[in-house]
Amino acid sequence: MYDSLKGFRDVYPAEMAAYRQVIDEIETTARQYGFREITTPALEATEMYVDKSGEEIVEELYHFEDKGGRDVALTPELTPTVARMVVAKQQELSKPIKWVSTRPFWRYEQVQQGRFREFHQTNIDIFGSSEPTADAEILAVAADMLTRLGLSSDDFDFRVSHRDILTGLLESFEADVDTQDAIRVVDKRAKIDRDEYVQGLTDAGLSPAQAEQFDEWLQAGDDDLAALAEMSGSEQVADAVENLEAVLAAAEDFGVREYCTISLTTARGFDYYTGVVFECFDSTGEVSRAVFGGGRYDDLIEGFGGEPTPAVGFAPGVLNSTLPLLLQRAGVWPEEAVSTDYYVLQVGDTRPVAARIARELRAAGHVVEADVSDRSFGAQMGYADSINAETVVIVGENDLENDEVTVKDMASGEQTTAPVDGFPGDHERPTHDDFA
Repeated sequence: MYDSLKGFRDVYPAEMAAYRQVIDEIETTARQYGFREITTPALEATEMYVDKSGEEIVEELYHFEDKGGRDVALTPELTPTVARMVVAKQQELSKPIKWVSTRPFWRYEQVQQGRFREFHQTNIDIFGSSEPTADAEILAVAADMLTRLGLSSDDFDFRVSHRDILTGLLESFEADVDTQDAIRVVDKRAKIDRDEYVQGLTDAGLSPAQAEQFDEWLQAGDDDLAALAEMSGSEQVADAVENLEAVLAAAEDFGVREYCTISLTTARGFDYYTGVVFECFDSTGEVSRAVFGGGRYDDLIEGFGGEPTPAVGFAPGVLNSTLPLLLQRAGVWPEEAVSTDYYVLQVGDTRPVAARIARELRAAGHVVEADVSDRSFGAQMGYADSINAETVVIVGENDLENDEVTVKDMASGEQTTAPVDGFPGDHERPTHDDFA
């Protein structure tokens, strides 16, 4: 007997049926906005992640030397891979490039609720547009995706910020500040105590007084942004505020502004973010961590050797992640149950007719099962009930002698007969009521 590895989880059919509904809704929403599906490798060169994030990233990777002597890693995220793909065919691809992909990822990290070492997420990205409209469309896709899943504005909110506001505020101090280190500290603000937070900012180069002033500035809301730019005296902050306001204005036009809250303490820890960033949170706070996040990363393609290409995107986790926790908390998690439209039950030597009925029902687009184990009538009925069959079509020798089949509604228990040559016939979804 073998156990699954820590951080890896088996998902059986009933639970997977719920996950499949969630994934389908997310992908359908993305397709409605014109995002095209791609698929990507599970392995990449470890060097790609080291070049992007530094040597310390290796500790978080599942990596090994393959038989060709190459140091490779199971992909921990998609952004570097899609950047590589864009660079490979940059001149051939029509802009904007709008891609969607759902697949597994692997990170060797501490296992906790909503965070496993293997997880599935959907990446939704736009390459080739620096317009605020592109950022707003990403917010719109994210909001539409969640409302299609049954959530409302009472269930979630997007905390929206701008990396250049943070950078500009930090650089407005007359200090030798490591802005990336300071931003990483801001990203952890809600997870550490106040003293550790202030110490982190001072370690990044601010004085204690400057750290307190910086944190006070980060409390600015919608109505304070213009004043913040003036108080800091930073042209970079002023430009970033203007860009953020333009994104939110476009979000208003797209009908999703109500989901967005200014939150300058939302920083996103990855160094490659360059502009507007956001994180989705459970409005009730019951799911305490960010459900997912995203933002703009305009320099990444150029960093991978391509032409300067603006980019923006987000990535909701769809399995072994926090989005299912939010859906469960809100009471809109899909039912964990398999479903079957028809079970074609055979009694006696009736396989040719039963097989013909099953084929025609499947050709009409229905989910159909039939006996493959030579079981008794009672065993077949028990199995049909276990797979939540809506209708059972009984093909028995006695029925066929009368040129009939029996059609049973499993919910009510009622049954009737139908002409064997007329079943399924022209009916799109033949049920008991069509023949009773």
